[in-house]
This record gives sequence, C-alpha cells and structure tokens, in this order.
Amino acid sequence: MTTPVRLSAVAFLVLVGWSGEAFADMVQLTPSKDNALYEDLSGSTSNGQGQHFFVGRTNGGAVRRGLIAFDVASNIPAGSTIQGVTLELHVSHVPIGAAEVEIDLHAALADWGEGTSMAAGEEGMGTQAAPGDATWLNTFYPSQLWTAPGGDFLPNITSSAAVSDIGFYTFDSMYDTGLISDVQQWLDSPSTNFGWGVMLGDESIAASAKRFDARENSVPAFQPVLTVTYAPADE
Repeated sequence: MTTPVRLSAVAFLVLVGWSGEAFADMVQLTPSKDNALYEDLSGSTSNGQGQHFFVGRTNGGAVRRGLIAFDVASNIPAGSTIQGVTLELHVSHVPIGAAEVEIDLHAALADWGEGTSMAAGEEGMGTQAAPGDATWLNTFYPSQLWTAPGGDFLPNITSSAAVSDIGFYTFDSMYDTGLISDVQQWLDSPSTNFGWGVMLGDESIAASAKRFDARENSVPAFQPVLTVTYAPADE
C-alpha cells in the first residue's frame, strides 16, 4: 500500500519539527516482505505467508525474531531528504502475566526471503520452510546461509519500544534518529535495503515471546505501517 499525502506547514511542524521547509510529503507503506526466524536444531522452520511473527523467548527456551522490509526507493523520489519516520506494529498475543520488555530494531546486513510456507494454528511453532524462505540458518532456504545463526544485523539499535500487552506500538524517529538514518540510506542506496530484524532487547528473558501481526494478517488495520515524511529534492 502506498498513500502519498501533501502536508500543510502546520501539520508538518507537528509531525517532524521545524526544518525551514514550507511543505513536506508523506507516504505510508506496508511491508514488501516479512518473515519469522524460529530457533531450532534443524534450522528449517519458517512462516513466510503466515499472519504473524514472534519476538522473544518461548516457554520452552527457544528464541524468536522477526524480519520486516519496506520498498523505500520505489515510493519516495530519489534525492529526497527524510524528515521523519514511524513504524507501527500490532501485538495480538502475549504470555499470561508477561512483563513489559524492550523490543529493538536492528538493520539487517544481508538480503533474505519470504517463501510460501504458512504455519498452522497460532503459528508459534512455525512450519517446514519453503524454497526461498528465511530461517534461523538460511537467508534463502535451503542453500544460502546467514553468516551467523539467527541472522546478520548491525549491533547498534535503530529504535526501541517498550512492549507489554496486546495493542499498537510505535517506533518513532522523534526519539530514535536511527530510523531516519536507515530510511535515508535505503533511499540513497537501494541495494543496501535489507529491512530490519525485530528482536528482544534481552533475549535471556524467559517466557517473553510476543506475537506481532504480519503483512498477511487478515485484519488490514493490524498490518505493519511505515510512515515517512520527506522533502523532495526539487522543493
């Protein structure tokens, strides 16, 4: 989904702060792909077409991570200056009595795939990976591998959000300027856009896994949305 919007100066100031520009453009994007990384012995579990991805540690002690990417370069004019970025995700299930945890975004360092796999039920266990799926071991199942199990990501955190119960959570460049840096990098050098890994800040926390809704979710309002405000080069 791509929805360009022209903002007035007043609305722009509220959203991204004074920049000296009279107008800004805004675009809202749903993911170009997303997937789930399931830590397991086989390294062959995925959920490319599932409605959810998971982040945290399960009751059984296995780690879960999400992958999410947006096609920035096809939807924002080349040469634009990124002014503000928000990523909104929806959590649809949490463990009973689960504490608030920090969820972090880390820029991915390698391309990865979303195949045709689709887990059953609550999707927490995943399913057999299909060709082209990302898994705990593979960028593209079955032959292409991450350098490190669990995915290759920049160590520095792009953005964080405190996540507790079911509901919507926003990663916002008003607090984390790394979002602007990442999106600007992906606009200027599209070949470096591998999206973000979504992971628990402290993956040692037991029974902490949260279920996030993916781009295939049957409720459109629950699908991830990246909102970007930008100043085109010719303005």
